[in-house]
Amino acid sequence: MKFGKEFKKQMVPEWTEAYMDYNGLKRILREVRGYKQTKHPATHNKASQKKPTLDKTFRGLHKEASNLPSKGDIEDQVIDVNTLQQDGSGQIYKTKFLRQSEEGGEVEVMFFRKLDEELNKVCNFYKDKVEALMHEAAVLKKQMDAFIALRVKVENPDLNGSSLKRCYLSNVSSKMPPTSTTCSRDRNPGREYVGLIPEVDTNDDHQQEESTAGPEVNSVSTAGCGCDHREEVNKDDYKEDPLKILEHVKINNTLESPISTIKGVFKDSKEEDLSFNKEELRKVEEQLRHVFVEFYHEQLRHVFVEFYHKLRLLKHYSFMNLAAFSKIMKKYEKITTRRAARLYMRIVDDSYLGNSDEVTGLLERVETTFIKNFSKSNRREGMKLLRPKAKRERHRVTFFSGFFLGCSIALLVAIVLIIEAHNLMDKEEGTQYMENIFPLYTLFAYIVLHMLMYAANIYFWRRYRVNYPFIFGFKRGTELGYREVFLLSTGLAVLASAGFLANLQLDTDSSTRDYKTITELVPLVLVIFVLVITFCPLNILYRSSRFFFIKCIFRCICAPLYQVTLPDFFLADQLTSQVPAFRSFELYICYYSLGEYSRRQSKCLSHGVYNTFYFIVAVIPYWLRFLQCIRRLCEDKDAMHVYNGLKYFSTIVAVIIRTAFELKKGMAWMVLALVSSSVAALINTYWDIVIDWGLLRRQSKNKYLRDKLVVSHKSVYFVAMILNIALRFAWMQLVLEFRLRSLHKMTTITIFSCLEIIRRGIWSFFRLENEHLNNVGKYRAFKSVPLPFSYYETDNDDDDDDDDDDKND
Repeated sequence: MKFGKEFKKQMVPEWTEAYMDYNGLKRILREVRGYKQTKHPATHNKASQKKPTLDKTFRGLHKEASNLPSKGDIEDQVIDVNTLQQDGSGQIYKTKFLRQSEEGGEVEVMFFRKLDEELNKVCNFYKDKVEALMHEAAVLKKQMDAFIALRVKVENPDLNGSSLKRCYLSNVSSKMPPTSTTCSRDRNPGREYVGLIPEVDTNDDHQQEESTAGPEVNSVSTAGCGCDHREEVNKDDYKEDPLKILEHVKINNTLESPISTIKGVFKDSKEEDLSFNKEELRKVEEQLRHVFVEFYHEQLRHVFVEFYHKLRLLKHYSFMNLAAFSKIMKKYEKITTRRAARLYMRIVDDSYLGNSDEVTGLLERVETTFIKNFSKSNRREGMKLLRPKAKRERHRVTFFSGFFLGCSIALLVAIVLIIEAHNLMDKEEGTQYMENIFPLYTLFAYIVLHMLMYAANIYFWRRYRVNYPFIFGFKRGTELGYREVFLLSTGLAVLASAGFLANLQLDTDSSTRDYKTITELVPLVLVIFVLVITFCPLNILYRSSRFFFIKCIFRCICAPLYQVTLPDFFLADQLTSQVPAFRSFELYICYYSLGEYSRRQSKCLSHGVYNTFYFIVAVIPYWLRFLQCIRRLCEDKDAMHVYNGLKYFSTIVAVIIRTAFELKKGMAWMVLALVSSSVAALINTYWDIVIDWGLLRRQSKNKYLRDKLVVSHKSVYFVAMILNIALRFAWMQLVLEFRLRSLHKMTTITIFSCLEIIRRGIWSFFRLENEHLNNVGKYRAFKSVPLPFSYYETDNDDDDDDDDDDKND
């Protein structure tokens, strides 16, 4: 694979604009080559056959500054690079091309001007990110100190004063052997904790160890707290005892629950967050035990994993840009036959991008601290947590997906042939079958179609580098690809089609009509089977993704008691397009609980309770989304959430009136249904295109679209807008009752319900594309993780600044 394609593939999607514009520089070099070929074709062809003098290794990745020649030693010097110092923005590099008077020299001047701009851009971005991570490293050090102090105090409630301080010092020592890291009274060998290394300055490995050990080293006895090991630590770094550390710490409520939300609503405004002082420590000693410590242990572990991921992304950013500068200079030498790469790469190596070691040092420190504190000094287990393996594409997934697809198509063809062979649609039995059994199987059709649309969306998100795992918050290495989702959808399609075919065959065969009661239990068995697989706690069929889905469903149901995240309201929007599926599920309850399956009579529609829930079920998805808007309004204080809530409220009114017309009929209900549905459709269409998709911008570079587009073909966006409008109003035929003679009413309803699911799938792609572009505009590539502890008084301002940085990442 060519470097340009590999460079684009390896980019962090949210930082694309911060990378060196490799393709832009290549375009300028193509102009230089075209000029050379036009003016000196023979000389250029002869020179192009020569091997380049530049070493094939990346100069920016193998720094050997001592062996590099000075400017005066470079034969036939072409460029002169000046380094300018500016206040607040670091160094600025400016290259002067010394052969500008030659023919075509102005094109090469443009190349080096562009090259300097890219180098300055990359260095400034890298420096800003490194400074932010260094600040976060200092915050993590405080988090670790507070956690160790809390653990020591909880596990040793009877100790105080110097004994407690000796326990704390023995826990935070960075050189403590794994066999003596416990300072509890029971000396539990399974509890191993080592404090975060005090110093975060990582410019030199030798200085790291000196700053950790310190010049004044004292022997601290830990016999008073149950530890007979003598360890050397620097007392000056830990002058405060654990009690005083805890006096400046308060616990953040990182574990959100409906109960905590309700308590927060009725909480007195004068009541402060949980904090530690001398009076409250007595209660803490009685209430906090090992379970409490383990919870914050897991919370901190998650914080460290995310921080390590940030460091790896930044290190990879530096590596790829250094390689890009080396490659582009190699191309320049090959095209122009001028020797300028060595001098320029020396400047790149001496820049902040090539000369900074903070990220590498932090990576080593985080690995050491994490392994000692969170994996019981087991390096293999610790590195598995820090560096989860990339998900491998398995051939058997592709094979079974194709196999199930072929089986489902064959089953559907067999179903159509049986219906046509027996002329079921022309008989009374066929009409009863469509009213009783067919709606039960449409539930599976809606689910399968939605999964297929999701698989298609994943395919195109990956193709256009939309970082959907980060946006949805999937755990790295556990997100499903389009092949896995397609496998699940086709597998479910085979089950549903086989059940429907078996039910139809047994129902039409005269020899099996005595077993109708048993045959009509087939759809119920299928539903139970799907629910059992979905909630199965065993590690089968992508358990992590199933539990993530269940968690999001639970948070949607409990709205507004949970803080609303993007996966929550995105899933709630998907549920609004599955109203027919909810009604099918209601039909299951009525059909089997009333014994309807044994009588083959449609009594559900005439049942008062069923009709009441027929209203409620249709409103539930929109109501949940409305409550989520209310919760976001209370948190963000943004008026847009008010308008969004009114949009869903108008849809609720339209659904209620349309359902009333469906049950009661009448011209008055029809007029009300048309008016309310039209208003709701217009509002929803405008919101979809303008707000959710970010299109139809008046002052956009792309007319009637937006400035940044993921899909290069602009016509795709116009087609998507037209389809969204057409499909929004497609279900209006249910009010106007335009029916085709060749189709049954249930078939017509199913078709238009499927069209709504397709419209939602199209909406999902462009909605996530717009969210991705918002992250790109803000360079937001890191997930914000809540910290378990926060410092107040003098450190309060620093913590607030850190929270702002997390939001901007």
